[in-house]
Amino acid sequence: MNDEVFRLFEDILGKRISVAEVVRSNYSKGEDVFDPILPSAVLFPDSTEEVSSILKICNKYKIPVVPFGAGTSLEGQVVGIENGISISMENMNQILSVNPNDFDCKVQAYVTRLKLNEYLKDQGVFFPIDPGADATIGGMCSTSASGTMAVKYGTMKTSVIGLKVVLPNGEIVSTGSRAKKTSAGYNLTNLFIGSEGTLGIITEIDLRLHPIPENILSGLCHFNNLEDAVNTVKELVQLGIQVARVELLNKDQMEISINFSKLENLKIKPTLFFEFHGSETNNLDTVKLVSEICKNNSGEDLLYSSDLKKRNELWKARHDVYWSVKSLKPNARVYATDACVPITNLVECIKFAEDEIRNYGLKAPIVGHVGDGNFHVTILYDPENKDDLVKIRDFSDKLVEKSLELGGTSTGEHGIGLNKKKYLENEHKSGLFLMKTLKKAIDPNNIMNPGKIFDL
Repeated sequence: MNDEVFRLFEDILGKRISVAEVVRSNYSKGEDVFDPILPSAVLFPDSTEEVSSILKICNKYKIPVVPFGAGTSLEGQVVGIENGISISMENMNQILSVNPNDFDCKVQAYVTRLKLNEYLKDQGVFFPIDPGADATIGGMCSTSASGTMAVKYGTMKTSVIGLKVVLPNGEIVSTGSRAKKTSAGYNLTNLFIGSEGTLGIITEIDLRLHPIPENILSGLCHFNNLEDAVNTVKELVQLGIQVARVELLNKDQMEISINFSKLENLKIKPTLFFEFHGSETNNLDTVKLVSEICKNNSGEDLLYSSDLKKRNELWKARHDVYWSVKSLKPNARVYATDACVPITNLVECIKFAEDEIRNYGLKAPIVGHVGDGNFHVTILYDPENKDDLVKIRDFSDKLVEKSLELGGTSTGEHGIGLNKKKYLENEHKSGLFLMKTLKKAIDPNNIMNPGKIFDL
């Protein structure tokens, strides 16, 4: 970036631009396995209009741009570009409007899911998409995030009803509407969800909200083996029994989580975590049904509670899985896979993963949003040991191949980024040319997060 361009950015942002190495380092990568790449500068716009002005300059001078949210992505989506800039969205953190009677709201891109739900809690509504990390709403749109409550409430694709996006040439586009449905033209909203910053920068989001449940029960059930636990979930889904969350932790992960989160009176066994949303009567009836199905699959007694403190402790332990694994070894990294298959093939896929983990001799606990067929193998490794990473890559290749063989996908919710580009080529051989055609049409100079998702 030359002095002329820097002065143009300064004219827009004043002092809200930094070339300091420590700042550039902070915005050089996410929670991924890649080494950081420092951008030439980090910019901090306050508004959609400022983002537009920045992108007009970048497009004119062909400067690569990496949009940056909370930096919680796992597949290399926000790794910097040496001759480009990173645009931090952190100043765009306002909740713009809430319409509880219509169950929708409008937020800026850097509002996090926890901040939003804290703001909404006295208005009788909440935002259910819960990827675990306190990610930004804009980042969750970019990766098409989902998480623990997807089995009941869906993903970002079903929760976003409209967007404001700045295109690579600086043009500002609004998509969608607050109406419950529309058949007006192309679905531009979902074009940008999952695009990982390669088509433009999302600055505002209209979200669908849900009423806060009258009653919430959380519970868990231990099993003697992983197969019985997964079969339990398969039966629940096939019988249409409504659960808000059903999460799996295998034996290894339970041991790690019990120690890290200081959980009491839990067993080191494969375990299902449940949450039920509804009226008290309906929840208790559902718990009885779920308990019977657990026992029919050799599960232990289903332990449940409506106590808020106990519920929060339980789900915090689940959300802290990544950090619990990372804490096992100083300076270690975690490689997180993201397999997702049809629910009827989930047992086969998880069993395959367990067998391959043993074959490779990996330290790799398993967790999963098993209600929608999605699970993660979290592999601890030493970044200084290159042989470790080769072995993990080989395992990951085999797991993705198995997922695709079983009618699944290479990524249920993490996205492609840098890490899964070769898998995307295998998964969407017939459609990849169309993705590239759209990219070239919207971003002919290839300035928006170039090299992510696929190469041009």
